[in-house]
Amino acid sequence: MTELFTVHTPPAAWARFTAHFHPQVRSEWIATADALDRVLAASLVSPQDLPDFPRATVDGYAVAAADTYGATPGLPAFLAVVGEAPMGVAATLAIGPGEAVLVHTGGMMPPGADAVVMVENTQRVDDANIEVFGAVAEGQHVIQVGEDIRGGQAILAPGHHLRPQDIGGLLALGITEIAVAVPPVVGIVSTGDEVVAPDQPVHPGQVRDINSYTLTALATRAGARAIRYGIVPDDRAALAAAAARAVQECDIVVFSAGSSVSYRDMTADIIEGLGKPGVLVHGVSVKPGKPTILAVCDGKAIFGLPGNPVSAMVIFDLFITPTICALLGAAASPQARVTGRLARNLASDTGREDYIQVRLETRDGELWAVPVLGKSNLIYTLVNAEGTIKIPLDSNGVRAGESVTVVMH
Repeated sequence: MTELFTVHTPPAAWARFTAHFHPQVRSEWIATADALDRVLAASLVSPQDLPDFPRATVDGYAVAAADTYGATPGLPAFLAVVGEAPMGVAATLAIGPGEAVLVHTGGMMPPGADAVVMVENTQRVDDANIEVFGAVAEGQHVIQVGEDIRGGQAILAPGHHLRPQDIGGLLALGITEIAVAVPPVVGIVSTGDEVVAPDQPVHPGQVRDINSYTLTALATRAGARAIRYGIVPDDRAALAAAAARAVQECDIVVFSAGSSVSYRDMTADIIEGLGKPGVLVHGVSVKPGKPTILAVCDGKAIFGLPGNPVSAMVIFDLFITPTICALLGAAASPQARVTGRLARNLASDTGREDYIQVRLETRDGELWAVPVLGKSNLIYTLVNAEGTIKIPLDSNGVRAGESVTVVMH
């Protein structure tokens, strides 16, 4: 075995892992309308100007701005209305000096017009004439050709997570299909004789399977597709068979439990047999989550997570989410963060990063981060928390009242 519980700092562990993991982004073409939250796989360039005709931004009258100069409520400009610009078709009715055309929001500006007077600033004199009570400048209340985006202009880059506004912007340009990254497949193997399915009754000594489902949710939220391989008993042959199947079918394989050093924990040995170079890290200087395995086996990313749910979720965010992002060709999605004051002293051992669950309280107008303390096998430590704070390596802790950054869940 390459490494057996030789503890690495998180940066050192990640550097060792990425030195051997070389992700390849796969792409597929899909309908733009179905691309929400997918990751763009190729650059996009605008095929046209948007808009490709000058448009009115208000209801009113299209005019030559010069015809309104000097107009006031006491001395209005007098213009002849020569018609109406219809919606949805090209405006062909041109205006001449002293003339105006009725236009509607989003409609095409008629030839000869360079501004729009809002209808509120006008008054009908009769069926053919209006008074204008204020001057408009050239271009006022008009969107010009290409003002939104120019033809040939770069729109979005590879690795971009597509948002609702991106979908709208692409469809506005007639881009109805795009290349996106294929979601990597994450296989989740839950182990342990004591673990039973959530829909089964538990007997003394048994626990329901938490990690398969929380890890599935984390993988999905990160942009991957998850496959659960069920609960594998503490049997070498059964675990080896599940591992072989998962590594064949998935890009990333995550073992839940079985990473500690004991005679019953076979995960590291099984991973060693899945391909080269095998186990790269066995032990990370974090709390919770020290007995973590990072491995690369014939190009596949393999992780062994502690069985405790808090540990598993902390390690997933620390290592597996970035691995999913690498396979998508994307930067990690920004996580919401808030700054507050720590509500109590927190100690930390030298040489270790601590991840502490917290809830938020407002006291006298200030935000406070209140630690939600509990052992790492207690799922409701996470349920009752709103975010996580990190105590940095070798800081020896954080004092009550100090400013901390809370990464929201």
